[in-house]
Amino acid sequence: MALAAPLLIAGAAQADAVSDFYKGKQVFFIHSGGEGGGYATYAQTFAPYLSKHIPGNPKVVVQSMPGAGGIRLMQYFGSVAPKDGAYLGLVQSGASFAPLMGTAVGTIDPRKLNWIGAMSRVAAVCAAWSTSGVATFQDMLEKEFIVGSSGAGSLTETQPALLNKLYGTKIKIVSGYHGANDIYLAMERGELGGRCGSGVQSIEISRPGWVASGKVKVPIQFAVTRSRHLPDVPTAYELAKDDRVREVMKLVLAPVEMNRPLFTTPGVPKERIDALRAAFHAAIEDPDFLQEAKRARLEIDENPGENVAQIIAEAYRLPEDVVAVAKEAMTAHGAVSE
Repeated sequence: MALAAPLLIAGAAQADAVSDFYKGKQVFFIHSGGEGGGYATYAQTFAPYLSKHIPGNPKVVVQSMPGAGGIRLMQYFGSVAPKDGAYLGLVQSGASFAPLMGTAVGTIDPRKLNWIGAMSRVAAVCAAWSTSGVATFQDMLEKEFIVGSSGAGSLTETQPALLNKLYGTKIKIVSGYHGANDIYLAMERGELGGRCGSGVQSIEISRPGWVASGKVKVPIQFAVTRSRHLPDVPTAYELAKDDRVREVMKLVLAPVEMNRPLFTTPGVPKERIDALRAAFHAAIEDPDFLQEAKRARLEIDENPGENVAQIIAEAYRLPEDVVAVAKEAMTAHGAVSE
């Protein structure tokens, strides 16, 4: 007891110091999406609950800083934003890997940022129309599967192209569709067999009942671990044919595991990082927030900040040849015009 007393006193003093710092302050919660978009909705919905659980209950002010897929926001946090824990960023998960993939060389090292947690883990899937003849991944290996794409660089093109390149699937990608709705209409007409690159929840929002009723089949999900929504659907990671493909997929799929991550600047005192991570976890699990998120149709599946930091660190430790294959796969295309 005598040994424990100083530790308890020190812990209490740190907690008081964190509370004293945040009390009466404004915390700037800056997202990298546009006004009125998905990131804005997540930030606006989450901000009051984050304020509730941060010691000192600071006012959390939501702002927007779009640009370059989140890279602009990360640059701001890495070089301009005050390094005191009063600035929080919500960014596209892919921005964390941009320097590794050569699209933001020398601008910011994501490993130096302090990661607070990710709000969701959303696996994209391939959805096959029930009459397409494709219901399982084995079918994708044996049968031609015609999918629609909204253009080069979109998940609707890169993900099926990746499956063709690394797994040997027989997917024919037809380009030229203007978004998900056009592709879904083409599936209903029998013009297409399916679509890759959407989350199940997004499909259900646009076409309620399609997945639940079996109108579309889901043969594969793009994730490392199976989504709680799709416990019986295999992941691209587990279907990898060898260790090399698994390494490539670990990098390709890393953004899925840390969707909509929250972070702060380098140099923030450890006790504030610990407090922000604890507040993030408490806010994510707050019953009132979960109820509001459900009403707003927000996908919530927390990944703690420590895990997010580890995902990023492991990606940057991969061999250069693996990164090169992943980069080629992620920029692959093989579509034909509609």
